[in-house]
Amino acid sequence: MKSIGNIGLGSVAAGLALCAILAPLASAAELCGLEPTPSCGGDIREYSAAMRPSDEALAFDNLPGFTRSASHFDHAVVSVESRVWAGQRGWKKATTAHIVSPARGANFAMYLADMGEESSGEPAAAGVERFAMVLTGEASVRHGKKNIQLGPNSYAYFPPNSTDVLSSEDGAGLLIYERLYSAGGKPVFSHGEVEESPLLPTGPEVFKLRKLLPQTTDYDFNVHIMDFQPGEYLWVKEVHYNQHGLLLLEGKGIYRLGDKWYPVQAGDAIWMAPYVPQWYAALGSTPTRYVIYKDTTVDPLLG
Repeated sequence: MKSIGNIGLGSVAAGLALCAILAPLASAAELCGLEPTPSCGGDIREYSAAMRPSDEALAFDNLPGFTRSASHFDHAVVSVESRVWAGQRGWKKATTAHIVSPARGANFAMYLADMGEESSGEPAAAGVERFAMVLTGEASVRHGKKNIQLGPNSYAYFPPNSTDVLSSEDGAGLLIYERLYSAGGKPVFSHGEVEESPLLPTGPEVFKLRKLLPQTTDYDFNVHIMDFQPGEYLWVKEVHYNQHGLLLLEGKGIYRLGDKWYPVQAGDAIWMAPYVPQWYAALGSTPTRYVIYKDTTVDPLLG
């Protein structure tokens, strides 16, 4: 295993010191998650920390005016305390918090949906594809004559021009990715549970990787689930033309974006523009899991 203690990046010291502001040492109960796969403490894996209320600050006692959020030309960090919830057309008895959108320069939209009792979400606009992941609670999809139940840690992909409706009887917290479809193929509706997706080889990286959509040219983006043990970090200091939209589901760590270093925790979200240098290290005493959007078959010349 590669350890953050072995990399000797003196210039990182100031950034790593920021992690002292993160939560105190985890309790023994939290240590049960040292192996992200399979889930710990039962069959149901929820991401309640990722849906925590916006007024739950880290350890700053709601210091007026303070936020860890940041916005730069090639990246943005939207921390938990900066979310703004509001009603959105097409979502009944639900509120949404947009994190990324084309208004920011992204080629996709990323938002959280807090569905209440007897709530629903209409299909996306014409030509728009949608990916929904259930973070908390339960949702259902009316797909043709089938009513598909989606519990925590499950997901569904809706191809462009889908007429399927999302709903929740008792409430659910969802992560939504939407994109104007551009691949020119024939993507199809799919759904599944994260832990049922196979682990993929990652060498020389040490993190665990799952891809939730088919890796074919019918799809113009994919959604990855990445798991890190405490002390593990990205081996490659990535710079590439792909865009990312990331939500930290579990754990805490430090994220480098450009020449800046950010302490992050479950619930924080990140947008990464093309070619921004990016790197992550998992810190603390519990594993990290994050979900990340990546445009995949976009032609670098045309996309």
